[in-house]
Amino acid sequence: MQKRPKKKYEKTTLDEELVRDEDAPSTESWEEPDDTESSIEKEDTESPEEKIAELNDRFLRLYSEFDNYRKRTLKEKIELSKTASAEVITDLLPVLDDFERAIKAFSETGDSNASLKEGIILIYNKFLNVLTQKGLEQMKTIGEPFDTDFHEAITNIPAPSPDLKGKVVDEIEKGYLLNGKVIRYAKVVVGS
Repeated sequence: MQKRPKKKYEKTTLDEELVRDEDAPSTESWEEPDDTESSIEKEDTESPEEKIAELNDRFLRLYSEFDNYRKRTLKEKIELSKTASAEVITDLLPVLDDFERAIKAFSETGDSNASLKEGIILIYNKFLNVLTQKGLEQMKTIGEPFDTDFHEAITNIPAPSPDLKGKVVDEIEKGYLLNGKVIRYAKVVVGS
């Protein structure tokens, strides 16, 4: 049997092992900031009146910041409540268009079903009044100058008269505003 050579093992503590670790920061280079002394010196040099003025200034700034936050969130809530129904109203606009087409078709065919026509007009008017109360407005388009903020040009045609150049000549689909914001652009024909 051969004897193995003895290796010398150093006996170390866990703390010493951590200090030897390359990834661990050196305790010699790390120094704690000494801000406590400077803040104490600063407090000693300030008079009570200066402290009160500084605290009052901080309070006023905090109060005005909170007041601005409160006003901004209140404004956002009001704006949200005005436009919350926009999606539902946008989905109902094709129904409104269908009512208008039905009334137009009754006018073109004659008086054969006068009571049916009156019923459809009554329902259309009630439906339009409810949407108007919710903030829906119909855009005025024919004869108005073409505006890309409100109109979508489908085509250009030669203007029937010189005063209609650059203006809306015909309306393909009505445009609507909800509380002053466009929810559907008017599809129009522009005179050139």
